[in-house]
Amino acid sequence: MLVTALDAGVSPETLRKIESGRVATPAFSTIAAIADVLGLSLDVLWAEINQPERGAVTTTSGGSAPARLAS
Repeated sequence: MLVTALDAGVSPETLRKIESGRVATPAFSTIAAIADVLGLSLDVLWAEINQPERGAVTTTSGGSAPARLAS
């Protein structure tokens, strides 16, 4: 994790907070930098976090409950 954080230009503590959910809305540039270091496409990342969870309750408007990132 230390190398990932430093390569992305963020502190290891910031990365820990993002991973644990203590930073609810990290800056886009931070997420983009971390994704780049990990070799993840932002398109793939966006699709992953917008997939409905298994067993998610669907609303009457057709939306679903917000997806959570896997730990």
